[in-house]
Amino acid sequence: MRIVLSLLLALFAMPGLAQTPARFAFAIVGDAPYNALEEPEFARELEEINREDLAFVVHVGDIKGGASPCTDALFVRRLQQFQSVRHPFIYVPGDNEWTDCHRSGSDPLERLAKLRELFHAGDDSLGARKLRVERQSADPGYAEYRENVRWNFGGALFIGLNVPGSNNNLGRTPQMDAEYARRSAANAAWLAEGFDRAKQQGAVAVFIVMQADPHFEGSFRRPPGAADGYAALRQELLAHTLAFGKPVILVHGDTHRYRVDHPLLDPASQKPVENFTRIESFGSPLVDWIRVGVDAAGPNLLGVKTGTEVNAGK
Repeated sequence: MRIVLSLLLALFAMPGLAQTPARFAFAIVGDAPYNALEEPEFARELEEINREDLAFVVHVGDIKGGASPCTDALFVRRLQQFQSVRHPFIYVPGDNEWTDCHRSGSDPLERLAKLRELFHAGDDSLGARKLRVERQSADPGYAEYRENVRWNFGGALFIGLNVPGSNNNLGRTPQMDAEYARRSAANAAWLAEGFDRAKQQGAVAVFIVMQADPHFEGSFRRPPGAADGYAALRQELLAHTLAFGKPVILVHGDTHRYRVDHPLLDPASQKPVENFTRIESFGSPLVDWIRVGVDAAGPNLLGVKTGTEVNAGK
C-alpha cells in the first residue's frame, strides 16, 4: 500500500501531469515582427490570442529581423509584450536575436546571455498566467541552458530546445563551432531525458518546440565547406520517434511557410514516419498564428487551424 501511495504522490508531483484536462488548445507564433510595419500586426495577433481559451502560447523564435540591431531596448519591448499575454507564454530563441547578431555588430554569445537573463529567469513561464516549467539548468552539468525547458499538459510532454536557424550556429567561426558542439550535446541530453520521462509517465504524445527548420528535405544554404548543423538532430528525432511509438509533433519556424506534414522518412522503408508530424509557423511578412487543439481521449489527437480560420469561425 505504501508503494502504491508513493507512486501516486510522485505522479501528482510531476508538473501538470494529473491536474490538466485531456482536451485543450495552445497557440503557435513566431518569426515576427521583423520591422515597424509588422509591429501593429503583431499587436493585433496578441490581442486575438488573448480572446481565445488557450492553455498556453509558444513562440518559436525570431522576435526581430535578421539585420536589425539586437538591442536591449528591443528585447525589453518584446518581453513586455509577451508578459502582457493573459496565457502562459513559452519562448525559445531564434537565430535573428542571437546567432545572427554579428551582422549588426553585436556579440552572439553576449546576446544569448541577455536573452537567458530576460526571458528565461525563474521556473515559471512568461505571461500573466504562469505555467511551471522544468529547466535543463537545474542539472549542474548544463547550468547555462536555461532556455531548454519541459512541461506536462493534458497527458502530453512538451520539450523546448535552443536550435536556431543559420545552420544551428555551425560553420562561421571556431568560437561559434565550439558553442554549437556544447549546445548540441546539451540538446541531445535534454531530448533523450524528455523521451525517457514521457515513457515513464505514459505520455500520449511528445511535442518538441524549437526555432530552426532542420531541413528534412536535405537541401539548404550554409557556409561553403560547413557541415550540416542539423544532421545529428535529425537522426536523434528519428531514433526517438521510432522508439517512442506514439505521436511526436515538432513545432518550428524559420522558413516562414505554414505547413502541417510528415517530413521524417524511415530509412528502412523510405516512407514517412506516420507518428511524426511537423507544424511550421507563419512568418514575416505574413503575421498570423496557429491554434492547435489536442484531444488525448479522442480519435484524432490534433486539430490545427490558422488564426485567420479561427477568426472566421471555421
